[in-house]
Amino acid sequence: MTQQPTAQNVIWLTQEGYQRLQQELDHLRGPARQELAAKIGEARDEGDLKENGGYHAAKDEQGKQEARIRQLEDMLRRAEVGEPPQDTGIVEQGMTVTVSFGAGDDETFLLGSRELLDFDDSVELEVFSPQSPLGAAILGKQAGDEVSYEAPNGAQVSVRIVEAKPYRS
Repeated sequence: MTQQPTAQNVIWLTQEGYQRLQQELDHLRGPARQELAAKIGEARDEGDLKENGGYHAAKDEQGKQEARIRQLEDMLRRAEVGEPPQDTGIVEQGMTVTVSFGAGDDETFLLGSRELLDFDDSVELEVFSPQSPLGAAILGKQAGDEVSYEAPNGAQVSVRIVEAKPYRS
């Protein structure tokens, strides 16, 4: 039974992000799957499967690839494609947000989905879901607003929004 997306589990993506994920899915379903099947077949032809490291490595890789295919299918099914946010200063998905926990303890992160990042290893930006306690507390707020939220450990945490800018890859 296929679960329909709800506001709580929608993944917001730009058109560019959606297309990037669709291309990855198409590649994994097509050429990557065929290459891996050939690799498994070649390793199987080498004989005794109990002691065949190449076979077991290829099967492990196949399991990871199939898991990624299922993950991509799920994300694309739940995706809501929209325009990148405008630079209004109001916190919304797809924005880089800086919050202050006080005493110079600031944190900058992307509000949205990891899939908005361009998979650039040089980008070291944390990602918070809009459904996370912090994400839900700041959504719709703007620079200068102070909000409190309940952390997973039960503690009340107060933050001040310092800045909210559209994420640019």
